[in-house]
Amino acid sequence: MPGSGPSESVSSSAKRLQTPRGLAIIPDSVSWIATRSGGPGGQHANTSDTAITVTIDVAATGLADFLLERIASRTGPTIVASSSHSRSQWRNRQLATASALERLDEAAKPPPPPRRPTKPSRGSKERRLTEKHRTSEVKQARQRPVGDD
Repeated sequence: MPGSGPSESVSSSAKRLQTPRGLAIIPDSVSWIATRSGGPGGQHANTSDTAITVTIDVAATGLADFLLERIASRTGPTIVASSSHSRSQWRNRQLATASALERLDEAAKPPPPPRRPTKPSRGSKERRLTEKHRTSEVKQARQRPVGDD
């Protein structure tokens, strides 16, 4: 049934849909559409609506405001994922939903802490200079000997 939530077993008001990292979203924020898969595949693929496109409405997920702002700034108002890898609509729906939820999780991650610039250590300077000297010796050895005309 196109347009219904991501899982028949999840009621829209009682349970929430879990992302891989544990964010709980409202199932009504997820919708899906079935379309025909493209490409070769014979009679079955040409007549079955097995490709799935899952759309998550970020504003309707029921997440905290700071998460909504972070996610919307990184992905926009919606997250869309498609799958047509399998001949089964059910399997493509699972794959597309998992992909969309992973994108939601990735967008919700906090930014990394800013890098603190540091000076190279004494050992790293010595290793760099030793390697430069070694490379110089290798290149010097490639030259034609003096007096070998």
